Amino acid sequence: MKRNSNKGRRVVVTGMGAVTPVGHTVEQTWESLKAGRCGIDTLSIFDASTFETRIGGEVRGFQFDERPLPGGLADVLDRKNKLGVAAARQAMADAGLEGGGAQIDASRFGVSLGTEGRRDRLLPELRQRKLLPASLEERRQALRAVPPDEYLRYSPYGLAYILSGLWGARGPIMTISTACTSSSQALGFAFNKIRAGEADVMLAGGAESLMEPTMVAAFILLGALSKRNDEPATASRPFDLTRDGFVLAEGGAMLVLEDAWHAYRRGARIYGEIAGFGCSINAYRITDSPPDGEGPYLAMRAALEDAALGPEDVDYINAHGTSTQQNDASETAAIKRCLGNRAREVPVSSTKSMTGHMVNAAGAIEAIISLLAIRDGFVPPTINYRTPDPACDLDYVPNQGRRQTVRTVLSNSFGFGGSNGTLVLRAYVA
Repeated sequence: MKRNSNKGRRVVVTGMGAVTPVGHTVEQTWESLKAGRCGIDTLSIFDASTFETRIGGEVRGFQFDERPLPGGLADVLDRKNKLGVAAARQAMADAGLEGGGAQIDASRFGVSLGTEGRRDRLLPELRQRKLLPASLEERRQALRAVPPDEYLRYSPYGLAYILSGLWGARGPIMTISTACTSSSQALGFAFNKIRAGEADVMLAGGAESLMEPTMVAAFILLGALSKRNDEPATASRPFDLTRDGFVLAEGGAMLVLEDAWHAYRRGARIYGEIAGFGCSINAYRITDSPPDGEGPYLAMRAALEDAALGPEDVDYINAHGTSTQQNDASETAAIKRCLGNRAREVPVSSTKSMTGHMVNAAGAIEAIISLLAIRDGFVPPTINYRTPDPACDLDYVPNQGRRQTVRTVLSNSFGFGGSNGTLVLRAYVA
């Protein structure tokens, strides 16, 4: 499996930011996860009393920093974008790069995000404001009258524009929308841009807020959400036999990726290194993962090959672990196929048992968690694990985290529609 490499420059992480259901900062989030605290509760953002699922992972008590934004960008800040900006501000400050392009070469500073557009929100808003009449000509005239920020607010690329404008980033820019894999692939894109010498610094991550009636109803109709409304804190139970679906969550998570030599020259603190990235597509079904784990396995294998590592090098896997029957069994099969005999020796945990599923932001927050596991020598637990499932028979770190040396982590993200992404994160040795 050690195929590689020497594909280019080394890529390190020098800043991290997070706003999640279990904390408004990276350290708050990490302390909650280490303690096994759950951020899932009854929905309060909207009245879900008539819904089959009435629970979610909300970022409660979130207050957005209303500092002025350049160029009228404040006009395009919906809740998702506010969560993303808040996490990005934390990450840039943590990296010592508050001045953005003023402190580094702006042409070599880029933005890569995993998120999605919400045009389903734009159309009802236009109709409500009577800006979308029936006839083609009337629609054409009405759409011409819509301010550009109306489109940008609900577009998939709006947040990337906001962040590039906020810090003057003029290098590579990318928005990736592959559902639950989005921010993992956004990190992979940023990683490859720096490794190839096309950027020195990339702000990368994801943001999500699907806590509104249309999206919750859509996931309910798909049969994907847990219906444990009377016990929200135990609703997300990855790999447990009694799991009945995932719990939708919101949040933002951002990382500053940097060329290692660039970081060294400016004296930056380094959390760890992104050593490899792999992605694949299932080509199976839109709503199901393949029972044999073929697609996820291909992503994991590709990531290890990209990092020139083998199964014996893996100390921990932060699983996608959504708490759905098919996904958890498929991921277990993929891990066993990828690691072979070593699979039963490597701890695997799903922090979605505590955060819920942050969808487009999931890969980024779990990359942060992986780096903190390396930093602190601590593997977070899978809470709510009570009843073993014969189809899921690995070490899922049940209910209580554990201290151990962690040098290399696989972080898995597998998306609705069949996209897969795996990041290899490891301790940085100069």
